Amino acid sequence: MTTDPGAPIHLVFMGISGSGKSTVAQAVRERLGWEFAEGDDFHPEANVAKMREGIPLTDADRWGWLESLAAWTAERDARGEPTIITCSALRRTYREVLRRGGEGTFFVHSTGDKHMILERMNARDHFMPPSLLESQLDTLEPLHADERGMDVDPALPVDRIAALVLARLGL
Repeated sequence: MTTDPGAPIHLVFMGISGSGKSTVAQAVRERLGWEFAEGDDFHPEANVAKMREGIPLTDADRWGWLESLAAWTAERDARGEPTIITCSALRRTYREVLRRGGEGTFFVHSTGDKHMILERMNARDHFMPPSLLESQLDTLEPLHADERGMDVDPALPVDRIAALVLARLGL
């Protein structure tokens, strides 16, 4: 899978809720200064309401959300601007939608110990309740060998993860 070396890079920090996507994305953003979008901000209110009630989202709930993230990225791609977004991107089909945003899309999958992630979810104030962790794990499809991306361990210090991402991309 090759991409145009001149294509802007679009980093997608992905993984289940509580895996540290936003924290690491912000650390990378601080280093690169690229435009950033928090995927949660793109959810329609109906999706947020379902999650608050502990109801897992369906594919039908996710398609419009994913399309809006891809459109946001595509606007910047057309201007030659690199981006950083956070999005669970749990399934390969979801990542295929996100790749429509730009040829230079690269996924950073935060994968970690379920118990550590559950502790993080319990310790934060977020609309995604810890009760939905299992449904996210059931939905998750790890990156395939033919998908541009890398796995990172959220147990590592945030600065170390950011450095690993930048090194992998030669930035």
